[in-house]
Parts: sequence; structure tokens; C-alpha cells
Amino acid sequence: MNRVLHAEWTKVRTEPTARWLLPTIVVATVLVSLLAIAAASCEGGGCGLDPVALSLAGVQLGQAVVVMLAVLAIGGEQGTGLLRTTFTAAPRRMVVLAAKAVLTGGLTLAAGTVAVLGCVAAGRAILPGNGNGNGNAAPSLADGPTLRAVVGSVLYLVLIGLLALGVAAAIRDSAAAMGAVLALLYAVPLVAAAINDPELQRTLRRFAPMTAGLAVQATTDLDDLPIGPWAGLAVLAAWSGASLLLGALLLHHRDP
Repeated sequence: MNRVLHAEWTKVRTEPTARWLLPTIVVATVLVSLLAIAAASCEGGGCGLDPVALSLAGVQLGQAVVVMLAVLAIGGEQGTGLLRTTFTAAPRRMVVLAAKAVLTGGLTLAAGTVAVLGCVAAGRAILPGNGNGNGNAAPSLADGPTLRAVVGSVLYLVLIGLLALGVAAAIRDSAAAMGAVLALLYAVPLVAAAINDPELQRTLRRFAPMTAGLAVQATTDLDDLPIGPWAGLAVLAAWSGASLLLGALLLHHRDP
């Protein structure tokens, strides 16, 4: 495992695309959060918004870059045929996939932590001065629900990376894998919003990976959520686990 991990780390360090995707996760996430915070400026105090979830809004775009990073971790080799060389050097395919999962998760954890903390810093700097809310408007890591939302957001990005890695292992084409994951993340909430049946709408939001997982960011009106914060993250974890399992089975039983 150590040898395979070292080989995968070498690939990442020497891959130009992976090197710029990591800082892009941070920049895209923080930038969108800044725009969301600025757009929520209210005259007279209070927009009725969750200040923590608002500060972490950039995660919804940052996850798309995480998907690209995860898909390229295996999709790039599948597209060029280099995956055959990898399996020749390391015949135990499950070990290779596990190494890619550890590396993808670790890199996403590092970049996601920086990005999420940057979002919180932006919220603390801007929210108190833009008329949005009361004395509790500025997110603080000393607050239990805020800390849960911050830690949960980082874990959310890691789980999204693992979900995308599993899909990429199952689908040989990188573009198709990215399209499938992004559609699962973004299209399902749009479909749910277009449905007139409130109960069906709530059910879709409860089990869709994005809407369920992002429930962990909520710090206000928790009783109105389709699913609880940690339960929602558990739903996303189930999606990620199922994706990796499917990818592992297909990778094991077919030619690379």
C-alpha cells in the first residue's frame, strides 16, 4: 500500500492539471461565498437567512472542482491507457483504487479545510457590517452549531470527491463521469424544486446527495429541514460508499 500511495502521489505532483485544481478549489469556494455574502446585504437589519450557511455558500461551486480532481485521479489514466501500466506494476486493483481514494480524500481534506475556513473568515469580516442580521450574524468557531457546519462542510467535500472517484472508476470516460456526477448533484435539486407535490419534493431533497449533505451547514430553523444535519451527511456517505463499491467491482471484473 505504501508503494502504491507513493506512486499515486508522484503522479499527482507531476500532473499539471491536478496542481492547479487544488488552489482552484480554494479560490472558487471563497469567491462565491464572498459574492453570496455581498448579495445578501439588507437595509434595516436581517434578511432571515442563516449566516453560517450563507458564509459557506461557496461549497456548492467548490464541489464541482473537487469532482474534476477526483475524476481525473483515475479517468486520466483510463483515457490514455496508462491504467494498464499501473495494474501491471501493481496487480492488486483494489489496492490501487484504495490508494487513489486515500490520496483524493487527503488532498480534498487539505484544500477543503483552507477553503471553508476562508469562507468563515469572509463571513466574520463582512456580515456584521452589511446590515445582515443581529449580533450573532458573524460566524464563530466557538459556537457549537457553527463548528459542526464548518467540519461538516469539509467532510462534505471529501465525500463528494470519493463519490466522483467511484463513478469515474465505473465509467471509463472522464467527461461522461464528470457529467454524471454533476447531474446527480445539481440536476436533482432542480427537479425537486419543479415538483408541485410537497411530500415528494421533501423526499427527493432528503435523499439527493447534495441537498442531504448540505443540511450539515444549517444552524437555524433545523426543524424545517427535510433531514437533520448529520443524518444528511450520512446519506451522502452512503452514496459515496455505494459509488466506490460499484467502481471497485467493475474495476476488478473487467479489462482496464
